[in-house]
Amino acid sequence: MKKLLPIFFIALSIFSFQNLQAQNFPEMDASPMDLAMARPDKKSQPLARVIYSRPQKKGRDIFGGVVPYGEVWRTGANEATELDIYVPLKLGSTILKPGTYTLYTIPDEDNWTIIINSDTNVWGAFSYKKEKDVARITVPCEQAVAPIESLSMIFKTDGKGTVLMIGWDDHYVEIPFKKV
Repeated sequence: MKKLLPIFFIALSIFSFQNLQAQNFPEMDASPMDLAMARPDKKSQPLARVIYSRPQKKGRDIFGGVVPYGEVWRTGANEATELDIYVPLKLGSTILKPGTYTLYTIPDEDNWTIIINSDTNVWGAFSYKKEKDVARITVPCEQAVAPIESLSMIFKTDGKGTVLMIGWDDHYVEIPFKKV
């Protein structure tokens, strides 16, 4: 009996390990969620945050193809992109109060219309409501130095405010937010 006990425990552990490996997790989202935070430095309170899903280029024509020119875009995949403002910031001539907004864009070849909208927790651009727009500005669309495979967003922050850079494929835009 003493000789069978170790064999029993080895068999039990092998069976348990195989069951653990057999657990299937759902497939990862094709456009995983990401966020970018705007801070003057690591010790300072944040100015803004953006939460978005990152679609991939996968050899496709993005602007003028997957993302049509002249149409409202959720600026990502899945849920519409969320913009959290933590301190009053000025976009163009509009002062954005602290709060949560949705960030939409209308890409064109030479420039993009940037839309800050008060309707939150929405899926895609299907439920976009123009009457909920808080601010709109137009920014130039620039040529990226190298292709950007995944939609990417990052803040560049200085003492005057922050700039949200959005890049994908071979294009990028910069959205300037000024401290009030």
